[in-house]
Amino acid sequence: MASMAERPAAPDWAAIDTVLIDMDGTLLDLRFDNWFWQQHVPALWAHPRGLSVATAVATLTPRFEAARGRLDWYCIDYWSRELDLDIRAITDQASASVAWLPGAAELLARLGALGKQRVLLTNAHPGTLAIKDRRAGVIGRLDAAYSSHEFGAPKEDPLFWPRFAAVRPFDPARTLLVDDSLPVLAAARAAGIAWLCAIRRPDSAQPAREAAGFHGIDSIAELL
Repeated sequence: MASMAERPAAPDWAAIDTVLIDMDGTLLDLRFDNWFWQQHVPALWAHPRGLSVATAVATLTPRFEAARGRLDWYCIDYWSRELDLDIRAITDQASASVAWLPGAAELLARLGALGKQRVLLTNAHPGTLAIKDRRAGVIGRLDAAYSSHEFGAPKEDPLFWPRFAAVRPFDPARTLLVDDSLPVLAAARAAGIAWLCAIRRPDSAQPAREAAGFHGIDSIAELL
């Protein structure tokens, strides 16, 4: 018989009260963020230095990767200092390209109608969250919204979960987390969250990824 790790369970809505929901790559299309950090920012950084975009990408990618898994990775203030660019202003100027993933907004409405608590948990900097909310109207569709910066640790850090629970108590046995980050899902599993879903297509322009031991769905719209 296959183990639970081999056949991760689909959500049982009768056993779920709280839905913790990621933003970028779960509700909003990660295509924007991938373009922003992989193309737009390197191009803006390259221009005053007289570099090609390809050279800028080759130079910046190791710096970005070195911060992965830390709160700095998501911090627009950190990258503004590191790159000598106003990342907040650049994000705001580019925000017309921020878009919902198909069916995500409708799914939030359906969860609300079922009486589920819908809680946004994002690693995005509060400034980034505010910009994207102004553009897409995210927060008003949820019961609560939190940035991991409020807790001094990203969601993939084990420290995040007890700090979050102290502010927003929830029953891990009756909670579902939906996220596109496998390290975040692994940290949530270690924290005792019973129901976990991995988004396999966070970027609408990219093919589906492996769910690696989690219940995988191409889109959050598939949940109901």
